[in-house]
Amino acid sequence: MITLDELLASRDARHALQQQLLAEHPGHTLVCTTVVVPGSVKRNQQSLIVAHAAVEALRKAFGVDQWTERDRQQRFIERDLPTGYEVYLVTPTPLLEAKLMAVQIEDGHPLGRLFDIDVIDQQGAPVPRTAVGGEPRRCLVCNREARYCMRMRWHSQDDIWEAINQRIDAYVKSTFSLSQMSKAKLASAMPWRENEG
Repeated sequence: MITLDELLASRDARHALQQQLLAEHPGHTLVCTTVVVPGSVKRNQQSLIVAHAAVEALRKAFGVDQWTERDRQQRFIERDLPTGYEVYLVTPTPLLEAKLMAVQIEDGHPLGRLFDIDVIDQQGAPVPRTAVGGEPRRCLVCNREARYCMRMRWHSQDDIWEAINQRIDAYVKSTFSLSQMSKAKLASAMPWRENEG
């Protein structure tokens, strides 16, 4: 379990690393990705499945696999922390083009609603989705605008986690061919469902 102090410290550390990367790569665009995980446990099997899916989507969209090994080491950073998985990508892609790509990933990927992909400007501020015509993010449970549900606390954490697990279950089942995976192996990929029959 992560305490509030630990969570706040991780945000400060994330901001500091963002500033460092912006200073080290002038003229480039910084993309910072985390996983949407409610509650005090920020790292579990579900969050890692989401994180790895986000990494794969980012690598594909920004062509990371075509970079040199040195560029990947310096400009594509993954951090697996108790406070949650973090990915930093420094790209020559222009700011708004990168934001549009981020919105397309968030809106188009099966787990995209669980990705939080920020594109950071030179002042260290995230570019809003509205800058590229993006719609507000929707609630995981009821599909209203997420900010209203968060502000009013309309849903319990159990309801939110059930919605998250449903999305991850569907993704795992579609990613792994059921014809090649036994029920036992499928269950091992989704241990959070083991007591549900």
